[in-house]
Amino acid sequence: MKTEVIVLNEERNVTLTAYLLQVGGEFANIPKRPAILILPGGGYQMCSDREADPVAMPYLKAGYHVFILRYSLQKDATWPNPLNDYDQAMALIREKADEWKLYADKVAVIGFSAGGHLAASAATMSKNRPNAAILGYPVINEENAKIWERTAPDTVGAVDKETCPCFVFATCNDTTVPVENSLQFLSALAANGITFESHIYAYGPHGFSTADANLLTPGTHICNRAPHWVEDSVEWLKDVFGALGDGVMTEPAVGRFVNGNNEEYLSIGCTMGYLMKNEKAAAVLGGLMQGMQAVVGAGGADEAAGGASGVHENAGGAAKAEGQGTDAGGAGNAKDMAAAMSPEAMQHMMDHMILGDMLRFGQVPKEAVEQIDAQLKGIPNK
Repeated sequence: MKTEVIVLNEERNVTLTAYLLQVGGEFANIPKRPAILILPGGGYQMCSDREADPVAMPYLKAGYHVFILRYSLQKDATWPNPLNDYDQAMALIREKADEWKLYADKVAVIGFSAGGHLAASAATMSKNRPNAAILGYPVINEENAKIWERTAPDTVGAVDKETCPCFVFATCNDTTVPVENSLQFLSALAANGITFESHIYAYGPHGFSTADANLLTPGTHICNRAPHWVEDSVEWLKDVFGALGDGVMTEPAVGRFVNGNNEEYLSIGCTMGYLMKNEKAAAVLGGLMQGMQAVVGAGGADEAAGGASGVHENAGGAAKAEGQGTDAGGAGNAKDMAAAMSPEAMQHMMDHMILGDMLRFGQVPKEAVEQIDAQLKGIPNK
């Protein structure tokens, strides 16, 4: 491993520490790596060492290049100095992607407390937004941000469609940075359809870092599940970035958005209700709705229970797929659900279902699914 300390701003004592893992050689299947930029907390008065190297270690173990930014503090923390420090660091990391053998489009940021505020600011308002953000017991809203730095901005209202996927963890009884900060940020992410994962632990103090025993005061009252955020965040990054594979990263399991409703083009990742409001998409789907309603139960509980799923030829020419029944257990569940739900409730459920999920539920052949998806992807999402 190569270690390098780069001075970004000598006057404000801003530095970037790089921990660069080997690629090639014994790691022949890894030509380059994803990366993560750590922003320690400390109330904009210090950068906690407990939230620097100890945090770097598990991500290095997971195969990430790791960077630690010690940003502007105290009298130099006047906004936007800290955000400018972040932007400078992220720009440098991406500019040196070839030299440092990293994926420029797979760089995450992780921040704690005030560093969490800076990470949230990076995710919502920076020039060089990260590709994913991990926020630990973060300062988020304006009221709390200004306690620590009077010029610091609110980040809740800054969440937009360009915000990256986020992983947020905190404890319910944090008395330094109330959990409402995390909850408000999560609500803003949900309102914008941004992918996120959250772990709010039952109890624990502020600033618990990785929750390793050597980082806590003996006798600290903390939930024994709190350390799990580390492993969970590593696995979550695999969902967002993909995993290190044989010469390439595997395909991510999730995208920026929870569904396709916010993407540039339509797809089977959109909800049915959203697609049916689009005239061109409705034409592509054509009679498909009738067949899918039969499968789900809206066209009759008996038909759903029998497992008949006739997918009619749609206006775009998708292939027919008849007699592709669901399993007996699934059909029985569909019948029970259909019997218990009003037509309005059934329509509401279908409006919010992802088309791709409905097609899989109806056991529509892969070729027909791909054809429908290709037709929808030719329609701009306006």
